Amino acid sequence: MKRLLLLLVIGFLLQSCARVGSPVGGAKDTLAPKFLSSNIDTTRINVPRDIKELRIDFDEYVTLKDVSKNLIISPPIKNITRIIPSNIANKFILIQWKDTLQANTTYNFNFGNSIADNNEANILRYFNFAFSTGEKLDDLYISGEINDALAVKPAGENKYVVGLYQVRDTMNYKQKPYYITKVDDDGYYELNYLSPGKYKIIAFEDENGNSMYDAGKEKVGFHKDPVTVEKYVSGLNLKLYPSKKPLKYVEMKETSGGILMTFEGKPNDVKVLPVNDKLQDIRATHRPKSDSVNIWFDAVKDNIGQKVTENLKFSYNADNKQDTVSVFYKYNPKNAMDINSDNGGAMLPPKADFKIISNYYLNKINSDKWMLRTEGDSINSIPFTAAISETNPYQILVKSDFVSGKKYQLTVPKETVSSFYAKNTQSKRFDFEVDKVENFGSLTFKLQNAPASSYWIQLLDNSNKVLFQKYTKGDEVKFDLLKPGEYIVRILVDNNENKYWDEADFLNDIFAEDSYIYYKVVVVRPLWDSNETWDLKDTRKLDTSKLSIPKTNTNNHPSQDGKKTDLKNNNAVLTPIK
Repeated sequence: MKRLLLLLVIGFLLQSCARVGSPVGGAKDTLAPKFLSSNIDTTRINVPRDIKELRIDFDEYVTLKDVSKNLIISPPIKNITRIIPSNIANKFILIQWKDTLQANTTYNFNFGNSIADNNEANILRYFNFAFSTGEKLDDLYISGEINDALAVKPAGENKYVVGLYQVRDTMNYKQKPYYITKVDDDGYYELNYLSPGKYKIIAFEDENGNSMYDAGKEKVGFHKDPVTVEKYVSGLNLKLYPSKKPLKYVEMKETSGGILMTFEGKPNDVKVLPVNDKLQDIRATHRPKSDSVNIWFDAVKDNIGQKVTENLKFSYNADNKQDTVSVFYKYNPKNAMDINSDNGGAMLPPKADFKIISNYYLNKINSDKWMLRTEGDSINSIPFTAAISETNPYQILVKSDFVSGKKYQLTVPKETVSSFYAKNTQSKRFDFEVDKVENFGSLTFKLQNAPASSYWIQLLDNSNKVLFQKYTKGDEVKFDLLKPGEYIVRILVDNNENKYWDEADFLNDIFAEDSYIYYKVVVVRPLWDSNETWDLKDTRKLDTSKLSIPKTNTNNHPSQDGKKTDLKNNNAVLTPIK
């Protein structure tokens, strides 16, 4: 009995010991770090101009995430020498500099979302610390919203910033703005601790994180007139547009048929002349507002770069900007002239032209030797016409009374398609089938308050890719033979009628041309004529919360263009329209 009682006691003790060692954890820390104190007096005024550091203490260990991109100091302090913490967490932030501070100036240190606790990474959002070298803290502010004018969906995490330049007789936009702040992911911004005065306001997409606007590389929005800050200003909204690139020569390189010369920026007119004695017979082709020039020549006939690489020199005049440049050229026999189908697939939409694309600029075709037949008929030829496209000199349009549901064969013999110094070296046969009308629908737009000038009306997918567009004028537009699907609709206005959508030019105070986005997603159904009425004064935004448009298959789409983007380079819009 005693032995049994002893075993029961031992078992109880072992069981009790086994339960030890599994402590219940506390609640997860969800609180952001809390500011405690600073080396600067709590009044934060009359701070000595020769102070060289700012120390901010917190109630727990903190880290700084991407501080070089998140921290914005207004007005700027140029010579920052040290920022703590860098790699190791600390209970304080220390920023040191060499500059002597300006007199009677309020400085604001905006940390964005860079401060977080070390354990759970809880972010202290939009933390600001301000102090003044004068007798008071400036407390004026400007607030508003920033939107991308051409985007169909919110940017989410963005790189937008808003800045103010003090209005002076001469203004240097190559320096950081006097005041600057980041835009939150909802598009809202606040410029705080402002002193009274007149300012030039600018918003831009700070892609490289240098807090300075880079023309032509970053989207921009601005007001032409100065903003007078005498009291609080709210609702100062700006739209971002693609910006105009300053004209700059980039490079030349060997390409099919000759040399490709490229620019940064969009010259209206470019003239090119050869400088080499050996190379005299050339043709240079350039479209207004295009960033590239093709220089064509007969390398074989002129014995250019046949055995050794040669240094070719050319002079150019691009919108009165002149220079002489050179390129090392070696002829590549693989870059022969070639032609291919430009329809995106074997199925041709009803009532559409069959398109042929060339890698060389076209100046002549001999279609008398071509043959168009229906599949299975090797004897009878079908009447057709063929011509080089008026809007794209690299494309041939073949027209015929194509019948829905039938299959066709088009034969193009070699040397029947010509460029300046070359002909197609291979015969080609193109097989295609004409799709059925019942697989397509149509879309008609009736516009209220339509633009007085011409405009592009575009159908896009949810990635901003332009699937269809028309260059037109008036208050009614119809798209025939569209593949069923959902489309976002955008209008870009050609205000100056130059057949090019002009970007924003901040340095010359020129706004981008007008643009509109329809507030509804339109649906196209088979054998259905969809009708939409759009008042361009309607400022409602596209509801993107339900935006789940699949990328529409455009392989079988007909061209809906009057004046189209560059088909040879297949430039997507958001780059300027040519």
